[in-house]
Amino acid sequence: MVNVILLGPPGAGKGTQAKRLVDERGMVQLSTGDMLRQARSSGTEMGRRVAHVMDRGELVTDDIVIGLIEEKLTHAEGAGFIFDGFPRTLPQADALGRLLDKVGQRLDAVIEMQVDDAALVARISGRVTCGVCGAVYHDQTHPTRQPGVCDACGSTDLRRRADDNEASLRQRLMEYYKKTSPLIGYYYAKGQLTTVDGLAAVEVVAEAVRRVLDKG
Repeated sequence: MVNVILLGPPGAGKGTQAKRLVDERGMVQLSTGDMLRQARSSGTEMGRRVAHVMDRGELVTDDIVIGLIEEKLTHAEGAGFIFDGFPRTLPQADALGRLLDKVGQRLDAVIEMQVDDAALVARISGRVTCGVCGAVYHDQTHPTRQPGVCDACGSTDLRRRADDNEASLRQRLMEYYKKTSPLIGYYYAKGQLTTVDGLAAVEVVAEAVRRVLDKG
């Protein structure tokens, strides 16, 4: 079993690489957003707590997120866990470390997907996603073969996120650098950090990730 954190700013490709690890290795992706949505509709005590907080428009506390992760770590079956979008802060990193100790697991690797901000803005501002199958395209680097039609499923429901524009992305990058980038130094000091080029081709990044995990 291998447990890994994927670090990187919005648009660095964390979700893409996490999906590959799920498909290729049978790992379990722990995405904070997905876990909160699943919990809200689960009917469990934790789910009711999540729904109560979200329905009031409040931020879900770290304790609740750690509780959701603990449920996954103790009940989900897989070849390891991918932490995608968590931790985001140093207190969350400390809490995750304590949780892993509690459940008898360890963190094997932290992979930072490093990007150039200007190149990232160009990548994200041209991104389009199929609303039916989730396939991702780009106006310049990966357009659909037929304009306005998904190559994978033929849908014409191609969507551009409202915040996939330069002004919004630069604001999201600022938030990332303020809150999450300190984790890079935190895990570097622990000897757990490896940096890969997040703007390389998807397969090149995937191979770099494989090398890190296989070395562990």
